[in-house]
Amino acid sequence: MDITRRTATLLGAGLLGSAALSPAFALDGPLSDIVAGRDDFWTGVEAYIYGYPLVTMEMTRRVVTNVAEPKGTRAPMGHLIKLREYPNASFRDVTAPNADTLYTTAFVDVGSEPWVFAYPDMGERYFLFPMLDGWTNVFQVPGSRTTGEGAKTVAITGPGWSGTLPEGVVEYKSPTNIVWLLGRIYCEGTPEDYAAVHKLQDACKLQPLSTWGKTYTPPAGKVDPSIDMKTAVREQVNRMTATEYFTLLCELMKTNPPAPADAPAIEKFASIGIVPGQDFDKSKFDPAFEKRLPDLAFDRIMMHFKFSDGDVQSVNGWGFTTKTGLYGTNYIQRALITAIGLGANRPQDAVYPTSLKDGGGVFSRSYNGSEDYVLTFKKGQLPPVKGFWSITMYNDQYFFVENPINRYSISARQDLKSNPDGSVDILIQHKSPGKDKESNWLPAPKDKFYLMMRLYWPDESDPTILNGSWIIPPVVKSK
Repeated sequence: MDITRRTATLLGAGLLGSAALSPAFALDGPLSDIVAGRDDFWTGVEAYIYGYPLVTMEMTRRVVTNVAEPKGTRAPMGHLIKLREYPNASFRDVTAPNADTLYTTAFVDVGSEPWVFAYPDMGERYFLFPMLDGWTNVFQVPGSRTTGEGAKTVAITGPGWSGTLPEGVVEYKSPTNIVWLLGRIYCEGTPEDYAAVHKLQDACKLQPLSTWGKTYTPPAGKVDPSIDMKTAVREQVNRMTATEYFTLLCELMKTNPPAPADAPAIEKFASIGIVPGQDFDKSKFDPAFEKRLPDLAFDRIMMHFKFSDGDVQSVNGWGFTTKTGLYGTNYIQRALITAIGLGANRPQDAVYPTSLKDGGGVFSRSYNGSEDYVLTFKKGQLPPVKGFWSITMYNDQYFFVENPINRYSISARQDLKSNPDGSVDILIQHKSPGKDKESNWLPAPKDKFYLMMRLYWPDESDPTILNGSWIIPPVVKSK
């Protein structure tokens, strides 16, 4: 992931441009030394990008678990968080919420002993329980696609654990002590189906291996008043100085070790004081980089969205990636997904095309509720998935939009009506198209909005989005 001279020039130009508008940059001194190519500075940028997922995961864990008891989207370490209904238009805890699945999640530390997770027979209901390590890799994903609908009991073990597990318990070894269980269970959103999914959630168990087979009540959490519970995690990470950031990164790597494939990068980072298993050596780091390095490194991460070398694709106005969940040494892609979609699945489980403008052509314009749009699926060409598909409506802040029928996403469960030729129109507009067409209506706000398509368990046989043979349909303005 070496920073090329072209990238450095682009970043330097962008940062210089922002310096003209920002007194903070103006007072921070000239940037000519950076753009000219200080090797230690660019090594620091690479180290920042490399560590961004681990630092962000830890800061997320702190905020999510800093409560005494489970409530809403938060719960202490080792407690299952069971979301009981879809968020509504007032929900602001996380961006781009979904109205298709109910989450069952938890953070656990498997450093001292394994944690056992058990779930019941799901019948024919679609579900998945991805498990993320501290670097945001999905190291295991039991669910409909991989293990089938039957009940399963697994032990999540740490990188240094060895031992014997009870009969019938399958070992899932985590490469790190931090583990984020991020389960999703499909739900139709009716009172009857909510109740059915609640029973499945309540049948899930999570407890330390030493307590398995015994009655177990998770202990109450301890609230740390020093943790910022109001500021968004990404903002908390991004405002760290370089020394604060690298100090935390080194502390985290003591129990969340780098992968063996990271050895060349880790060897390089030693020159600026970053060595796994050791405290950050500040004596090897130039304090003149304290603020400039994090700012420029994050710019580099976000620039990857536009200059991704194929990691992020754009087809018919829809941007998407199939490089999620497992990243190898593609550290910049891993950092980008952390920044814009923390907790992303493997592409075999889910792909999330997003559309910001109509049509996708040269003269495409941002979506606006003052106009009406239609997305047309030709006969027999609804999204090819084995799980489910949906299209979700968001305002320009990626939150749900209040509307008279309380519909935030549209999918096959709306009993979509077909046209005489067998095609299906999704009507995207602010005003109702009329009672006879409301089954196909995705309500829009009065002004700017975005669309996200969710493709869970994409069909791997052609045509499929996984190899590009399924062309995402464009969204075009109706005449």
